[in-house]
Amino acid sequence: MAVNETSGCLGMNRVLEKYYLSTMYSLEFIIGCPGNIIAVLGYIFCLKKWKSCNVYLFNLSLSDLLFLCTLPVLVNSYSRDEQVTEINLCHSNRFLLHANLYSSILFLTAISIDRYMLIKYPFREHFLQKTKTALIVSVVLWVGVILELLPLVSFLEPGSPANISRCLDYASSGDPEKSLIYSMFLTVFGFLVPLVVMCCFYVKMIIFLTNRSEQLSSPLALEKPLTLVVITMAIFSLLFTPYHIMRNVRLASRIPALNVSECTKDLISTIYIITRPIAFLNSAINPVFYFLMGDHFRELLVAKIRGLFGRLTTTSSQGMNQETSQSGRRSRQELS
Repeated sequence: MAVNETSGCLGMNRVLEKYYLSTMYSLEFIIGCPGNIIAVLGYIFCLKKWKSCNVYLFNLSLSDLLFLCTLPVLVNSYSRDEQVTEINLCHSNRFLLHANLYSSILFLTAISIDRYMLIKYPFREHFLQKTKTALIVSVVLWVGVILELLPLVSFLEPGSPANISRCLDYASSGDPEKSLIYSMFLTVFGFLVPLVVMCCFYVKMIIFLTNRSEQLSSPLALEKPLTLVVITMAIFSLLFTPYHIMRNVRLASRIPALNVSECTKDLISTIYIITRPIAFLNSAINPVFYFLMGDHFRELLVAKIRGLFGRLTTTSSQGMNQETSQSGRRSRQELS
């Protein structure tokens, strides 16, 4: 946040950054890191035959894990209210944060398409369901995210010499007019377009499942997939929409020509701060998709964990038996 905003009407910005942001990002790191690490290791060591959905979910987990690794730096900066000594670290942190945001949106969209193709072509005869196709799509998505975020670094420059030591977020730094144009570009092509595509395929999925359930003797058989689709759409919209709205409003409020009062700027900035960790909450809850939407991933992971515990138990029992037998031999030798 800008230094002069601390004297605004509410005076809540620095307080929210120090306590709210540091707390929320800490919780996201604590909750999300174990789940994503388990998911990454599970995909690497448990899956012998990868399918298209597994490829997208694995890339989603890598994106989330990459973002979660940046949170300790943010938490330390906000909680201690420290100044930035290395501006490149600040910029790389912000770049990774936005890369996770937009790569997550794209991979969730790819998953929605893959799920629809699966229920329509259950035998995976369509070329979009091939693992090779999923790998190519994943590479294209990563390249696309990197290319659309390359201009971001130029917009992260501090807005004034007084703020040179502050690691400002994107909406609080740089030229607000140019930043707003770029923010609208990201909102449309990075968020709205994938959102429309995702909603279209999920609606098509709901229609397909509803028609299928009417043809079955047990209409409740498809209740879980329908519920999962609706929850996915609701979570996606609730997490990402407020952030994109407030980011653009925050940038617009900083444009001098609009002559927005300091009190209004302060209120907008406060609301914007509140929406930021909510948008990135997806990294903590995405592991749910790995277990609910991955093809047999949950069963394979549980079987692998049970096998590891079984081997550990067997090794421990063998070690105890060896010690017991050795103790018995020593006792017999002493008696003889």
